[in-house]
Amino acid sequence: MSRSHTLLRLLVVGLYLALFSLSAKAEPERSPEQVIRDSINEMMGQIEGREDHFAANVDELKRLVDESLDEIADFRYIGASVMGRYFQNATPQQRSRFVNTFRQTLIDTYTKGLVTFDYRELRVLESQRAPRHEDQASVAMEVVAVDGTVYPVSYTLRLSDGQWKVVNVIVNGINLGLTFRNQFDQAMRDHNRDFDAVIDTWSPELAADELEEGGSE
Repeated sequence: MSRSHTLLRLLVVGLYLALFSLSAKAEPERSPEQVIRDSINEMMGQIEGREDHFAANVDELKRLVDESLDEIADFRYIGASVMGRYFQNATPQQRSRFVNTFRQTLIDTYTKGLVTFDYRELRVLESQRAPRHEDQASVAMEVVAVDGTVYPVSYTLRLSDGQWKVVNVIVNGINLGLTFRNQFDQAMRDHNRDFDAVIDTWSPELAADELEEGGSE
C-alpha cells in the first residue's frame, strides 16, 4: 500500500470524527481522551468484518453515515466555520444550502475510504497539560500504519450543551478546518463572490499528496 493511500485513509477517519462532530455525553468521569477513544472504537466496530460488504454496497454505507449525522452533528456550526468571513453576508437559504451540500459532498467523496482504511494501531494519547479553558480540550492521537509509519492526529473538542464535540482536526500537520475555509475563500474569489455558484460547484479538494507533504500546526 502506498504512503499516500495510507494518508488518504487517515484523512477519512479524521473527517468522520471531526467534521461529522462525533459526540458523547460529558459525564464527569469521562475525559475528552475517553470520548475520542470510545468514538473511534464505535466507528471502527461498525465497519470491521464487514469491509467487503460495504465495499460492494457503498450506498448502504453512505445511508448509515448519513442517518447517524442527524443526531450527532452540528453542521450549522461546521458550515459557518468553513464559510468564515462570508457567512454573515449569505442569506439564510444560502447558508442552509451550503451546509447540506458540504455534508453530502463529504459523504460521497470519503465514505468509501472507510472500508479500505488499513492500519496497525490507533493510539489515543493522554493529555500532558491542563486545558486553557474548561469548555475546550485538545486530544492527540497516533495512527500506526502497517509499515510502522506513525501519523500524528490532533483533535480540538468543544463542550456544548453538556456534550464534548470535535470541531476540528489536524492530520499530519494539515489543519482540515482551515484548509476547507481557505478552499471556500478561494472559490468565492474565483466566482466573484457568487454564493450560489460556489455552492453549485463545491467539492472537497484535499488530496493524498497534500497530506503526504504534511504541514505545520
